[in-house]
Amino acid sequence: MDSVYEWVTREQLNIEQDPSFWVIAEPADSDPYPWDELNVRADSVTVQVPRGMQDPQLVFMIYGHLHLMAEMGRQEEWLPEAPTAEGFELERAILSRTADAWILGRSVYNTAPYAPLDEIAYAKEAGFLVPFIFTARPNEFATARAAWVRENPGEMERYRQWFLDTFSREPPGLRAA
Repeated sequence: MDSVYEWVTREQLNIEQDPSFWVIAEPADSDPYPWDELNVRADSVTVQVPRGMQDPQLVFMIYGHLHLMAEMGRQEEWLPEAPTAEGFELERAILSRTADAWILGRSVYNTAPYAPLDEIAYAKEAGFLVPFIFTARPNEFATARAAWVRENPGEMERYRQWFLDTFSREPPGLRAA
C-alpha cells in the first residue's frame, strides 16, 4: 500500500483536478465532525468544515471524497483495503483513512489542533476507532453495534474511561446536550 503521504497527495490532486465530480467545502458555525451534514449526490459531495480554520479542510474533503468515490463505483480505486465494504465497514475504512490524513498533517506539517479530528485520530491509534464510531453516532449502524457490543463485553466502558482520561470530557454521543 502507498504511504500515507502518497495517497493523501494523490487524493488532493484528484479532488482538485478530476472534472468528473466536485467536492464542496462549506463553512460551518460549529465544530463539526466530518460526517456532520455530509451530502453525497451523483457527482458531488458537500462537507461542512470549521469556519476560519484552514488546516482541517483537506481532511474533511478527503472524507467526503472517499464517500463520493464509493457512491460513484470507484471504491476499489480509493479504498483498496476495503474494496467492497458497505455500511459500518465502509465508514470504518473511511474514518481510518481520515485519521491517518490528520495524523500526517499534525505530525509532519504542524497543523493546528482541531478537537473532532484529534479525537478520531487518537481513538484510532489507541485501538478505539470502532467504539468511537458506535458512541459518536449512536443511531447509525445499529445492527453492527449490537453485534460488536455482544462480542466485546465491557469494551464500551473501557473506551469511555479512556476517552475521559485522554480528553477530560465524555465522548461524543455521551456528552450532555
